[in-house]
Amino acid sequence: MNDAPEPIEKTLFEAPVMAEQERMVEAVLFASATPVTLAELVARLPHGCDPAEALVTLRRRYEGRGVQLVRVGDAWAFRTAPDLGHLMQKEQEETRKLSRAAIETLAIVAYHQPVTRAEIEEIRGVAVSRGTVDQLMELDWIRLGRRRMTPGRPVTFVVTEHFLDHFGLESARDLPGLKELRAAGLLDSRPLPGSLGSPSEEEESQSGQSELFED
Repeated sequence: MNDAPEPIEKTLFEAPVMAEQERMVEAVLFASATPVTLAELVARLPHGCDPAEALVTLRRRYEGRGVQLVRVGDAWAFRTAPDLGHLMQKEQEETRKLSRAAIETLAIVAYHQPVTRAEIEEIRGVAVSRGTVDQLMELDWIRLGRRRMTPGRPVTFVVTEHFLDHFGLESARDLPGLKELRAAGLLDSRPLPGSLGSPSEEEESQSGQSELFED
């Protein structure tokens, strides 16, 4: 008499083993042109999979490799290791320089988000032109946020995941502090926004060019 237990039939909804889940997550991330959120991974993988655990394992597995799994806001993507970035540079690059007005506006949004146009103007001490905001939105570095529950319900501005990805940040909390910016030579002795002697936006757009931010 054979007392061996009968094999349990697998259901169609049984999740693959973790190694296979890692392979699926890896494939989706490599094939995607943009960072992929956890919710998108859950929707793509078979029912019962745990992409969050697969991401943790993959991130650890790719440590020290030529490409790394990084978090970009609420999404994930494979990116070239920072110390190998110079190998990816093109021989000819077309840079898009931002005016001082655009740089200050971008910095205010990044450090004070969500922030309204009126608040940006209050901090800078000068009016913000539509062209400055349009340029930053065309670069996909800032976007519209939620409306404030105040009279007029003004819209707010926040930085995008593309901005975080461009500068290698997981979130806006990883932005460098004032001392770090000055130590790196990214801040000079010019008057801060809102201080006396701050030039008009028209003057800035014609003169104060900077290479801090390049597309």
